[in-house]
Order: sequence, then C-alpha cells, then structure tokens
Amino acid sequence: MTTASLRVRIGGEEGHYGGGLVDGARVLKLFGDVLTEITVRTDGDEGLLSEYTEVKFHAPVRPGDFIEARGSVVRETRLRRVVELTAHKVIAARPDKAETAAEVLAEPELVCTATATTVVPREGS
Repeated sequence: MTTASLRVRIGGEEGHYGGGLVDGARVLKLFGDVLTEITVRTDGDEGLLSEYTEVKFHAPVRPGDFIEARGSVVRETRLRRVVELTAHKVIAARPDKAETAAEVLAEPELVCTATATTVVPREGS
C-alpha cells in the first residue's frame, strides 16, 4: 500500500475567519500535495485529481498550529487511485498563554478526513 505524509506549520497570515480560523480549503491544499506525492511514487506522474468525497471537518485550525496530513491508497485500477486522507493537529498554538506559545498535543487531534480519486493520464495523452 502506497502512503505519503507531510507536516506544516500554519502561518499567521492564514487566519481568514473570525477568531483567526483558517480556511478549510487550506487543509484540502495539503491533501492535494499528499495526493501528488502518492501518484508520483506509484506512477511517475503527478496525476489529476478527479474528485473528493466524504470531506469532513472535525476541528478548527488556527495560525501557529502544526498539521500533519497523511494519505493511503485503498483501491486502484489501471488508471485510478482511491486515497483515504486524514489531517491531524500535532502542535496547537496557545495564544491564550502568550503570543508565541504552543504545545505538543499528547494525542494528535483529528481536524479533517476525506477520500480522493486521482486519475493517471494514459500514455501518449
């Protein structure tokens, strides 16, 4: 089974909504990067995102949080890959303690799940 993961710090400039919440599309962008790595590993090509299904946001993301996105291929055909995706908060910003405070979470907090389908271009396309 092919897997990929990445971990990023959400920058201060990414607070978009009231209370400094980060746009959910930011997590989907992370998923896109995970999907690209998976298709490069499996097919030697970046592939094309066909669809997301079952996207669920479970917890808020704020600037200063560290998010880890992971993906695993769960089904594949000759030209398609179905990937289950998760994003967890592993370090939480703590602006309530100090402007630059943060804490490593004892248990990563699930922030988003989704399933994605990627399409591998046919040779000669």
